[in-house]
Amino acid sequence: QVQLVESGGGLVQPGGSLRLSCAVSGTIFRLNDVGWYRQAPGKQRELVARITSGGSTNYADSVKGRFTISRDNAKNTVYLQMNSLKPEDTAVYYCNVKYIRDYWGQGTQVIVSL
Repeated sequence: QVQLVESGGGLVQPGGSLRLSCAVSGTIFRLNDVGWYRQAPGKQRELVARITSGGSTNYADSVKGRFTISRDNAKNTVYLQMNSLKPEDTAVYYCNVKYIRDYWGQGTQVIVSL
């Protein structure tokens, strides 16, 4: 019953910006911790950023200062604002909700290239 739908991915030049969105349904969203993960081909999936139900955030060292995670509980949506993008940020980005178990979205592709 829990569903996550990501959007906002695309192709962007190095130094550019992108904003990802994840719409969540099937939970009392305001009570959930939410995270963004990414996975490049042949690589492990890694945590990029997370935000708790109380609004506390943490980030991977590789994105700290460039990415910002936020949430709008009225819209049941979590966002990832990505600035100063680098080619190393190229990956499929996944939204994750912790509610009894882990739930995942379908992923949205981000390509950072000239």
